[in-house]
Amino acid sequence: MSCDQRIIWKLVRNYYEDERAGLLYTVKPESQPSVLAVSDQGMTARRQDAIYLSLLLAACLISVAMRAQENLSPAIEKQVVSGVNALKSGDLDRAENIFSQALSQGIKHPLIFHNLGVIAQQRGKHAQAVGRFRQALLLQPNYGPTRLLLGSSLLSLGKNREAVQELQRATNLMPQQPEAYLQLEKAYEAMGNWSGAATELQKLMQLEPQEPEYSYQLGRALTRLSGWSYQQIAKIHPDAARLHQALGQEYLIQQKYDFALSAYQQAVRSDPKLPEIHLAMALTYLELKKFDEALAEIDTELKLVPESKIAAETKAKILAAKSGAVP
Repeated sequence: MSCDQRIIWKLVRNYYEDERAGLLYTVKPESQPSVLAVSDQGMTARRQDAIYLSLLLAACLISVAMRAQENLSPAIEKQVVSGVNALKSGDLDRAENIFSQALSQGIKHPLIFHNLGVIAQQRGKHAQAVGRFRQALLLQPNYGPTRLLLGSSLLSLGKNREAVQELQRATNLMPQQPEAYLQLEKAYEAMGNWSGAATELQKLMQLEPQEPEYSYQLGRALTRLSGWSYQQIAKIHPDAARLHQALGQEYLIQQKYDFALSAYQQAVRSDPKLPEIHLAMALTYLELKKFDEALAEIDTELKLVPESKIAAETKAKILAAKSGAVP
């Protein structure tokens, strides 16, 4: 990670550890005369809405100022600091006036447009925020945080496809930034693209394998992806064996064994040679302690897939259970 990204991530961590409303930092690293501002409106959930995200990702603006440092005169920097101080005091009107005055003076800098976008986003004026972020991107098109905030506002406006495009660019520009993947996952979810949502959550788990929230959200997305997949099967082939198998699995989880067996039997009628069905029936009969029926089903499974290690282990388990049940 580059120096500015490490600073940003440190501040992100601070948000999760320090849940005080009104938090704001101004950072001026040695030999890097730049301005960085972060503020929080008191929301403390891990997966924040677009407003929280705009506050959080305002911190990333430090790299814009650093890379355009030769165009940021002391007078302009002083004006920016004044705007940041206004944000610190919660005076969004004054902050907006300061940045707008800079524009009226002919100062066209991505820092100005980005901050105006952040202010608009805080106010829930996402259409206005989109305009400001796009102005910033005209001056600095490859700046990830602005792409991220733009995608967030587009998502709030219901422009999901455009949001996905911007957020994909944001993840490419900031591959180590979890918030980019979170927002892209949210955009995919809004489109009903559960496969895309699951993919982004898998990337998050690779970034932070110790974070349980990402594991939970991935499980949720995979469950919905599974449901969507079965809906597609039902549209194409309502009597598909896999569809009956899935229903049987649901009944088995609920310990409704008779219903599960009925569903599995329907699956067999739809496709007698489909692997896994007879294995599932054998396990269901084993739960009911119907050992002979279980052995018959597992023998059928082994005829279909003689190399199946699971089937062989299941047969051994059935035989052991039957032997132990004999008086």
